[in-house]
Amino acid sequence: MFVTYSLSKIRAYALYRETVRELSRLSDRELADLGISRFHIASVARQAAVA
Repeated sequence: MFVTYSLSKIRAYALYRETVRELSRLSDRELADLGISRFHIASVARQAAVA
């Protein structure tokens, strides 16, 4: 059970980092088209990793 929990947390963190990396590569215009400000990238990435 602990191993499964640990692996799920590792996967969630990896997804978080990937999402942050991808969103950070976008221009401000592209982010605005998505309705995201650069300030909110971490928050959006956290929500994506948990969902």
